[in-house]
Amino acid sequence: MECLYCNGEMIRGTVPFSASQNDYHIVWKSIPAWVCTQCGEPLFEEAQVNHIQRAVRQIDLDTIALTSKAA
Repeated sequence: MECLYCNGEMIRGTVPFSASQNDYHIVWKSIPAWVCTQCGEPLFEEAQVNHIQRAVRQIDLDTIALTSKAA
């Protein structure tokens, strides 16, 4: 597999990933990904993207529940 940005070789590895929304910032230290050996650009597989999206949606719901109870 070639990197979409620099055409370098992509290898399996892990990378940190963060997501920010209105009321929070979350950091995952080690998400499986394809990583370019030249430029370091990560490429996530569909399964990882789906897991991240589900986690963010759940945190959104939990944040709404938490902050609405504080009001």
